[in-house]
Amino acid sequence: MLKDFRSWAALEARFQAPVLVVTGPNGVGKTNLLEAISLLAPGRGMRGAKIGDLGRRVGEDALPWAVSGRLATPTGEVDIGTGTPPDGPLDKRTFRLDGMPVKAQTELAAHIAVVWLTPQMDRLFQEGASERRRFLDRLVWALEPSHARAVAAYENATAQRNRLLAERRGDAGWLAALEDAMASHGVAAVAARRALVQRLNAVLAGGVVGAFPIARLDLACPIAAALEEMPALEVEERLRADLAANRARDAAAGSAAVGAHKTDLRMTHAEKNVPAELCSTGEQKALLVSVVLGHAALIGAARGFAPLLLLDEVAAHLDEGRRTALFEALAALPAQSVLTGTDAAMFEPLAGVAERFTASPEGLSSLS
Repeated sequence: MLKDFRSWAALEARFQAPVLVVTGPNGVGKTNLLEAISLLAPGRGMRGAKIGDLGRRVGEDALPWAVSGRLATPTGEVDIGTGTPPDGPLDKRTFRLDGMPVKAQTELAAHIAVVWLTPQMDRLFQEGASERRRFLDRLVWALEPSHARAVAAYENATAQRNRLLAERRGDAGWLAALEDAMASHGVAAVAARRALVQRLNAVLAGGVVGAFPIARLDLACPIAAALEEMPALEVEERLRADLAANRARDAAAGSAAVGAHKTDLRMTHAEKNVPAELCSTGEQKALLVSVVLGHAALIGAARGFAPLLLLDEVAAHLDEGRRTALFEALAALPAQSVLTGTDAAMFEPLAGVAERFTASPEGLSSLS
């Protein structure tokens, strides 16, 4: 159910099939619907938008918004809701689980995981490392919900250290405590990333992605390389020492030269042994789909339920053979997938399998 979310004044819909297809012209709210679903999981959602930008606008004013959903899980049905408080403020977001307030978003992670592909992610291979790192962290969170706490704690300690160094405040004890937090949480975050990459590579090499190219993932990260050679506690100690020794350099640069924020994700077309950034646009899209399908299989095996897959305009960039392979793979997953597109005819092969809807300014209409 949506209320005053983005372009949707109100929406109440029941989605039951394993595959859902929403088609319609540009600008009618298809991506907004996917974003709303993504906000039922921990995090800032598919667009990473500010809370104050999510409410439907009337003139210059944004309205309080709400998103809720009832999920069928292996342990029974659960109701998850999120949105702004009815009486404000509009920059605050609250959560409810089965009608009760949620103290921490991680409580939701026991019941739901969401992964998405959007047209903007086609630039993943040309953009900076931060976008690839965020993509990787979303994959890790779905497997290890505690990863979110480690990343948040690391980023908080890093920001405080940067601020102290910029202000030339030489409180050695405070800096040492922050560097200790950066070392412990940073190594934990990288260890989780490394474990996910290893497990996902094993799944992908096992051929679960069918007609899609097999992607091979690697981490460009000194901490990950160190974890190959020595225990985590020793890696922590080395990182702690490096941070302490390089305070002057980091103060001049405005950020730490070493740490978990330097991790980069590398992707390779395994059969061709070609880095993803050198592949064609179609191959890059196929590699991303391969990773998402392999990840869904991994999470399904590890947690007993696969993540919700939100695929925005994905089919439009695949040739007919790979579209068919995608539809077959989604139908076989123990999870629910939502696809959007402008061309309803493209999804004809899913007749009898998917629930199909058309979006318009008037709302959402069933085509099934």
